[in-house]
Amino acid sequence: MGELSGTIPAPAAIEECRVDDDHPFDLDAVVAGGRPLVIRGLVREWPVVKLARQSDTAFAQRLAELDNGADVTTLLIAPEGDGIIGYAPDLSGFNYQHFKVSLTLGLRRLASYSRRDNAPGLVIQSVPIRDCMPGFLAGHALPFLDPRVEPRLWMGNKVTTPTHFDSQHNIACVVCGARRFTLFPPEQLPNLYIGPLDYAPTGAAISMARLDRPDDPRYPRLKLALAAAQVAELHPGDAIYMPPLWWHNVESLEVLNALVNYWWSPVEVDGYNTGHARAALFHCLLAFRVLPPAERANWRNLLDYYVFGNEEAVAHIPEDRRGVLGPLTAETAEELKKGARLHL
Repeated sequence: MGELSGTIPAPAAIEECRVDDDHPFDLDAVVAGGRPLVIRGLVREWPVVKLARQSDTAFAQRLAELDNGADVTTLLIAPEGDGIIGYAPDLSGFNYQHFKVSLTLGLRRLASYSRRDNAPGLVIQSVPIRDCMPGFLAGHALPFLDPRVEPRLWMGNKVTTPTHFDSQHNIACVVCGARRFTLFPPEQLPNLYIGPLDYAPTGAAISMARLDRPDDPRYPRLKLALAAAQVAELHPGDAIYMPPLWWHNVESLEVLNALVNYWWSPVEVDGYNTGHARAALFHCLLAFRVLPPAERANWRNLLDYYVFGNEEAVAHIPEDRRGVLGPLTAETAEELKKGARLHL
């Protein structure tokens, strides 16, 4: 794959829609489109969003009132880390310290850091809201989602979560501050220089290339990814839908930023859902990486045909004899599990 020479074109804007009384949100249509979408005003009526528009203080005071005192996962990045969650320079560790503190204490530290130049980066990361402020749930919901889909809180100062992907569908709602989302289509994977799958900050494999350093000689293909990037800046009340496997880099732009997100898998049969796909990646690495090239190629053909193919694989088989190649039901899911255990 070649390199992009010359000036990188400005990134495209992520497609947008606006939600109001005359334009309701159609989740099924958005998911079927398979493309990211900025949803302006989706949660503009949430009480905490209205407070955030008044001031950071009003927003923080309300969250402190809702805090039940539970400890939450908190990362602290030294000032020299530029607020970017990532690795130590030699990959011997990560560039942050890990703490467990209450939400209220985290808010106090953020308030203190907002008055300092060259402050540390602080982020409260992926906390189930039911665990830390269950009183938030009643007045802040997305009615078009299954109520079993639980929201999570992400809050901090000017911190960047590097380019990574989710294996589930994701709606992220900005409730305070501002965030810039830079998205890349799944096919840009070879140009993003992803770090180790099993040794990653916060558990999600991330790009080792900084988007603000496109001329870094260690990552010459990054410019190709940037040429395919899509960007949007979100403010309180705005949301974004990101399909599975779309790479996204998220920059928090203010001294206080907060986001509530929802992950879900729409296909579920008897407790089995497509959220298991990431685990399947590790099984594939175990099963296929050590095979000779010709054998790997043969398995790729088999997977393309049976897993990623179309009706051609079963069109010649009567429907009542398609077995595990038929629709995913509780019965076929159980047969697939049995087959997987049998061949381990």
